[in-house]
Amino acid sequence: MAESPVPSEHPLVTTSRPARIGMVVPSSNTCLEPTTYRMLGERADVSVHFTRIPVARVGLDRASDAQFDTDAMTSAAALLATADVDVIAWNGTAGSWLGTPHDRAITDAITAATGVPALTTTQAYLAAFGALGVRGLGLVTPYPDDMNAQIGRCLRGEGITVTAAHGFGLNETTDIARIRPQELSAPTRRVAESGPDAIAYMCTNMHGADAVEALESELALPVLDSVAITLAACLARVGAAPADPRWGSHLARAFGSTSASAVRP
Repeated sequence: MAESPVPSEHPLVTTSRPARIGMVVPSSNTCLEPTTYRMLGERADVSVHFTRIPVARVGLDRASDAQFDTDAMTSAAALLATADVDVIAWNGTAGSWLGTPHDRAITDAITAATGVPALTTTQAYLAAFGALGVRGLGLVTPYPDDMNAQIGRCLRGEGITVTAAHGFGLNETTDIARIRPQELSAPTRRVAESGPDAIAYMCTNMHGADAVEALESELALPVLDSVAITLAACLARVGAAPADPRWGSHLARAFGSTSASAVRP
């Protein structure tokens, strides 16, 4: 499997201030910011800062693809860099259907423009799959079947086989955010019947994080939420402690401790 391009060097922040994580967010996303804040709780060792790019719908078409243009990402990242952040994440899963070269171009451009290390949600997933030995993946998304099929093709290029997929058939991002955690239980159980090594909730505007704890316990499988995995990769990158295991009991192992180089190049 091709290695994930998430950077491996993550020095501890040595100043007295908290580590600062910057995140580029789809403009219509109403899930990831409040979920990220809840994952961090009352922690004072890290702060998270957001900026947005215009995204209203997703699909396999030029209009959708144009929303994730490298120039738009770089401009947004430049705003975050003025806050002296220690890492910048594109907190979105477009790379799962546009391909890893797309996300590599984004992270390279961000770092070249700002001097700040960068990563994406898709890169974080690939790093976790490598660390956890995931070869077969159960996929739960809000998307139509054609998008799930394209995600499957991209993952095959990384050595990952989608054993089963469930999509809710949605393209409009405001509709995606209306999927509630309890609605994920039945499709997660169905894709688990295909015998995957892990299950991924592939979308940062889908409320999967609150479903993870119960389903991991029930299915005895890693259940990886997109918002949780992006935060986990960022915490590892700045040398901060992992989030509470309720958001994913396998994430600490996937990204290592604060002294380990677990976020892979």
